[in-house]
Amino acid sequence: MHTEWPGEAGQTQDDLALLGLLQLVSPALPIGAFAFSQGLESAFELGWVSDEASLGEWLAGVLEDGLTRCELPLLARLQGAWAAGDAERIAEWDAWLAANRETAELAAEDARLGASLARLLGSLELLPSEPPLPPGAGYVTVFAWTAQVRRVPVRQALLGFAWAWLENQLAVACKALPLGHTAAQRLVERLRPALVTAVDAALTLEDDDLGPALPGLALASALHETQYSRLFRS
Repeated sequence: MHTEWPGEAGQTQDDLALLGLLQLVSPALPIGAFAFSQGLESAFELGWVSDEASLGEWLAGVLEDGLTRCELPLLARLQGAWAAGDAERIAEWDAWLAANRETAELAAEDARLGASLARLLGSLELLPSEPPLPPGAGYVTVFAWTAQVRRVPVRQALLGFAWAWLENQLAVACKALPLGHTAAQRLVERLRPALVTAVDAALTLEDDDLGPALPGLALASALHETQYSRLFRS
């Protein structure tokens, strides 16, 4: 299943796929991802994360016990389901992801980003028709479709998703912590290999191995709902 886009004739599929992925993971993509911290702002307020070292530990933990076991393997499954046109599998995995959002804020983030990305795809005439997006499709589900329609290989789609997550988390830290941009780049250098390791691991997991194990993040996100002063919606 594929939608043609302007300029495709005579251009290499790999180059267009790469550019499509860069567009999808760009901080400039107008879906509002910058408004969410995924509990990180609350971790700052609680003193769990206070400097470059503790931020690196937090991010490494969320990557290993969260994205590796949840969003990344589900992204691979969903992209495969979109490629096969399997509406039942798409709906099942989308519902599974929604059920694994442990707080109202995390659930709202997934739903709002999914809806925003779907609206953007509609304006670009890139929405799927058969099968259509599930009602209220979450962000990972819509991301998977976008990667598929842009012909992005699954592994590269996972790397791009993980990279976008890391960039967003570091942007949050630069706004809410006394963390400079040089320190953020040091963390990028430290965690880039971990992103590759996470993707490698995610692609080997069986269905029964899936599920995030992030009680600290869930608690931080829940506490953030009533945090007195905050910059972010989640």
